[in-house]
Amino acid sequence: MSGSESELEPEINKPHPKGLIRILDAFIFSMKGYKAAYRYEESFRIEVGFGIILFPLGFWLGDNAIERAILVMPLILVLVAELLNSGIETTIDRFSVEHHPLSGRAKDIGSAACFTAQMSVLLIWGMMLYDKFS
Repeated sequence: MSGSESELEPEINKPHPKGLIRILDAFIFSMKGYKAAYRYEESFRIEVGFGIILFPLGFWLGDNAIERAILVMPLILVLVAELLNSGIETTIDRFSVEHHPLSGRAKDIGSAACFTAQMSVLLIWGMMLYDKFS
């Protein structure tokens, strides 16, 4: 067994909570993640701000559950993309803040995911608003 394998064994063999405790732990970790993203990521704070305005507007503009879901889902997608991008950036910065082409590529790809999600908001909201008011 190599040294790296034996270093992983205690983590693999560590007992994990089960049932409701596991669900509660996952919830607590998720809340810590939201708190960290809001505290350290300006983009996440900005997107939450837009969400605070657009979520209720989406529920008001939608005539039925399907339209409301179509308007709200891309807003959630933006937050998910930003959380994943922030996780990628944090992980890369943990190892080195020096510029490396692969680190830059990973960060750029994460940024592209956020941009794509943001463009989905513009596209979907634009189509829905055009249909509603044309």
